[in-house]
Amino acid sequence: MGVPGPIRIVVAKPGLDGHDRGVKVVARALRDAGFEVVYTGLHQTPVQIVETAIQEDADAIGLSVLSGAHMTLFAKVIELLKEREAEDILVFGGGIIPEEDVPELRRIGVAAVFTPGAPTTDIVDWVRAHVATTAA
Repeated sequence: MGVPGPIRIVVAKPGLDGHDRGVKVVARALRDAGFEVVYTGLHQTPVQIVETAIQEDADAIGLSVLSGAHMTLFAKVIELLKEREAEDILVFGGGIIPEEDVPELRRIGVAAVFTPGAPTTDIVDWVRAHVATTAA
């Protein structure tokens, strides 16, 4: 959606996964870097995530999945963004994601995937480099 000003990112935990320490660390790092961050909390459906992103006029959605359902959940978020004509909202994600799944996630439209151990500085730098160009 992108309006001039700080980059707005919706950070979400889709599905039934109840572990949120990592996503909270990432959300704080993004906030500390100057981005506006809306953390939706645990157990969000793809519909809730997309609706929040549209309502919040988000520039990006960051998804965190540890449950193994990343292929289904990421794909559904991308599909719903297309249905809502909100494909300008960039989707990136992370969590416990096997390397062999990353090319397929990229193919369906996930802009970047960060696996465990990725420094938060890498995530912040990636957002600055890729989301900032759409937010200005």
